[in-house]
Amino acid sequence: MAGDSKTEKATPKKRRDERKKGNVLMSKDAVAVSTLIGSLFMIQIMGKVVVQQMGALFNLCFYYMGSGVVEMVPGVFFELFKTVLLSFFVMAGPFLGVTALLAVGVTFFQTKMLVATESIKPKFSRLNPLQGLKRLFSLRSVIEAVKSILKISVLLFLIYNYFTGVALTFSRFLDMSLVQSCSILFQDIITLVIQIAVAFTALAFFDYLYQWWDYERQLKMSKQEIKEEYKQTEGDPQIKGKIKQIQRQRAQQRMMQQVPGADVVIRNPTHFAVALRYHEEEDSAPVVLAKGMDELALRIVKVAEEHSVSVVENVPLARALYASVDLGREIPPELYGPVAEVLVYVLKLDQKN
Repeated sequence: MAGDSKTEKATPKKRRDERKKGNVLMSKDAVAVSTLIGSLFMIQIMGKVVVQQMGALFNLCFYYMGSGVVEMVPGVFFELFKTVLLSFFVMAGPFLGVTALLAVGVTFFQTKMLVATESIKPKFSRLNPLQGLKRLFSLRSVIEAVKSILKISVLLFLIYNYFTGVALTFSRFLDMSLVQSCSILFQDIITLVIQIAVAFTALAFFDYLYQWWDYERQLKMSKQEIKEEYKQTEGDPQIKGKIKQIQRQRAQQRMMQQVPGADVVIRNPTHFAVALRYHEEEDSAPVVLAKGMDELALRIVKVAEEHSVSVVENVPLARALYASVDLGREIPPELYGPVAEVLVYVLKLDQKN
């Protein structure tokens, strides 16, 4: 049905609910590229340290190999183990620490520090073979497969291009020392890794754009879903309208109960009616007890006449009181004069009667 097609943008509530479930915008390629760049940076910094540690380790091994002392094997093994362990922490510790920090930092940056426990809860629906087949042949799976093929193709092309460029120069290493050969080879490998990092950065950028598009597509809602969400959050409009109607009716009933206690009702012939009370010992100014328009105005006048409350016709004053004074409020100072004239008229009329 047309109403079931998801063509509307996700509401803020839908986005909050999906975020609680752990469904947020995130590109795994961006995390991989950041760790790759961080690894490259650490290789440049830690190159000399790695060479020194490896040299010290080899020197120690060659020293014990040349000593020929068999009875020292247990002690030699412990010394080698300690040296290897120390060298590992010195060489790999900063490297692993930086890459792990970059991976966590980029992930939290994309998810805005989200830690969703619901996403790691076991779901037996994932064991459903039908659901697995649907995920296997879904659009996302096809896109991921294309991305993987593209990455492998780019990687193979860069490696092939690198070897075809340097293969002919390998013969020059025969006339160089081991240190010089390793240094040149190391620089060539660094150049290759930089090319791979640049290419993968471009792929990660386009992957982020795709992830954003796919994320927004999955969050889209149908018009019916928006209506249902509105009912859940704001309530059914029909029920809310009925509640407001009942509240208005009860407010009008309470207001009509105040009319018999009024001193005067000032009316426009058919459109407006305002009931006023003025007790010198209680009120500093006349107070509006009831007011209404059209049918409600006629009801106020009728109740006033039934309870012998004076009704005075004054078109501009009735309009001004209705527009400027709320129920239970005193009239503004600019209306003191016209209202006082009406009250004096009503008092004289009562005395005459």
